[in-house]
Amino acid sequence: MYKIAHLNSLRAFEASARHLSFVLAAKELNVTPAAVGQQVRQLEDWLGVKLFHRVSSGQSRLTLTDAAKPALTPLSKGFEHLANGLALLSNKPQGNTLTVSVSPAFAAKWLLPRIDQFQTAHPEIDLRLDTNIRMLDYLNEGVDIGVRYGLGDWPELASLLLMKEDIYPVCSPRLVEQGLRSPQDLANFALLHDTSLPSGTGFPSWHNWIQEMALSNIDATKGLKINNSASVIQAAVNGLGVALGRSVLAADDLNYGSLVRPFSQHCSQLQMAYYAVWHPSNDHNAAILAFKQWLQQQVRRLSDNADLVG
Repeated sequence: MYKIAHLNSLRAFEASARHLSFVLAAKELNVTPAAVGQQVRQLEDWLGVKLFHRVSSGQSRLTLTDAAKPALTPLSKGFEHLANGLALLSNKPQGNTLTVSVSPAFAAKWLLPRIDQFQTAHPEIDLRLDTNIRMLDYLNEGVDIGVRYGLGDWPELASLLLMKEDIYPVCSPRLVEQGLRSPQDLANFALLHDTSLPSGTGFPSWHNWIQEMALSNIDATKGLKINNSASVIQAAVNGLGVALGRSVLAADDLNYGSLVRPFSQHCSQLQMAYYAVWHPSNDHNAAILAFKQWLQQQVRRLSDNADLVG
């Protein structure tokens, strides 16, 4: 393993490789293009490896050599980790902004209707919601805490179980008036499918639910397919079909009466659950602790009325 040496030259190479330009790298590093080119040449001399093909005499157009290409990603991640480590060592105040990562559906159907209570209790904390279904790198992407749906086993993240979840069919009261009284009646109504969830063990689907209920007359593939969980619930509210309701996301609409459970005895619990997640380096962050405590308080209130927590 090489000792970490020629750090400035490595930084010049990494910036040049990302931009494929000494000029753009120089702007980022606040030096001259000639200085960047000199640093890269020094690195090449030390390594004995050519890193770039210079396309023009002005060295404004670059391509990576085959030897250099594999090094770019680990070097970029390494500089990100160095920056994060320096921030931790400097212990500089990061302000009162709390970045919370949640899925768009969880934000729309659960968090946003309640978030004003947190803001009232903690006016000193400015919230920033990142609604994203992409799996984020919390430490390197500036996320303080999030709520994730899964089995609770995310590498490098601490987790706290918030809510377990049941699934059951839900629909507009109008569909009950139109004859939806038993599971067998589903054959006469459109099914609403949530395609935002990966198909796999633990994730709810009409196919799994129909199989579990031993229904032979229902086509599990028919109906409307939507790639957003909140929109699936809204489609059910609008009477477009029957959704496979997840108890956390459907709870408020059921309480308001805009959704009903046409056959309430048919219910199954999922392996998946909602967890608060954060990087262990933030265990003692006051804003994160406050948000975790608030989430737990909200869950306890819900558990007084529904069995959402194991």
